[in-house]
Amino acid sequence: MTFPRSAHDTTLGLVYFARMLDKIRLLKRGELPADYLEMIAQGFDGRICRFLYVDYEAVREREAEGGTDEEILEWCFAHGRRPTQEEILVWNKYAVKFGWRDEDTGATGRLKGFMERSGFGHRDDIVTFFDYYDLDEGRRP
Repeated sequence: MTFPRSAHDTTLGLVYFARMLDKIRLLKRGELPADYLEMIAQGFDGRICRFLYVDYEAVREREAEGGTDEEILEWCFAHGRRPTQEEILVWNKYAVKFGWRDEDTGATGRLKGFMERSGFGHRDDIVTFFDYYDLDEGRRP
């Protein structure tokens, strides 16, 4: 099974963007695992697109034209917005901690549900969605 890159990987300093592009490419080739399909354009895909002020479908269309991750992100900056370095820092800190102590948004409960369904409900060291992705995809013991 082929998985997208870690959500921790960065493109021009921005976490998650490379993972979204990998998911788009895997989907296009018919290699995206079936259980990922329900969150296409939602979850972090939707969050990063809203952060950049671009439409997810427009990013998919731009990716289909080809180019590096950096070129596609520059396109997003040109057609949406270019966040400042401080905004990127805030996004990165928010994203890597999402799910940790987020009971008020329901994210912590959703994370626990994913953990249970994946057989990792006993793990108390996984407290963020990024950590869960790495565990579930075999990048973390």
